[in-house]
Amino acid sequence: MAIHKLPLLLFLSILLFLNRPVLSDTEDILLTGINSYRATQNLTNLSKNENAECLADEIADQFKNKPCTNDTGSATVPGTEPQFPNYPQMLAKCHLNVSDTRDGMIMPACVPRLEPNLVLTNFTKSQYSMGLNDSKYTGIGIGKENDWIVVVLSTSTPEGSYSTDTSTGHDDDSNGFTVSVGLVNYLLVFFFSFGFFLY
Repeated sequence: MAIHKLPLLLFLSILLFLNRPVLSDTEDILLTGINSYRATQNLTNLSKNENAECLADEIADQFKNKPCTNDTGSATVPGTEPQFPNYPQMLAKCHLNVSDTRDGMIMPACVPRLEPNLVLTNFTKSQYSMGLNDSKYTGIGIGKENDWIVVVLSTSTPEGSYSTDTSTGHDDDSNGFTVSVGLVNYLLVFFFSFGFFLY
């Protein structure tokens, strides 16, 4: 009887493996596209900056309920960008100090359904291309919410490094507990499959 369950077990395992969640695919596609664009400009690749990514996530969260219009995101006239009264709280949540973010650049864009080609175009064919063409930027953080995607560029200088604020006394709020969702899912599938096979 266990032999008849083997094909079903194999099918379920393959199906679950193929349907594993892909995290940050839009962000990864955009990062690859931006680095390809910078390569055409003879500039170095931008490396991921976790603190800049945290701030990008926080800012994207602020935009999530704002509709896309002709005066939002990359179409915004310089100097008329939205101001966030809770910006100090966003920095604190990401363990950042305003002096470490001064030379960075924040670039929000609104693209319906975050279609990858349009997302990249919103950064490379807009006012944001000036930042992407600037060799002083060495790091990047990307966050998204709904139709909004936010890119934060960082520098290698102290004024734009987005380095962790050490005055808070802690580097992260994980309390030493980190869950790897992929590993947990695979272990659950394994134990479920093993139990199903034995039954």
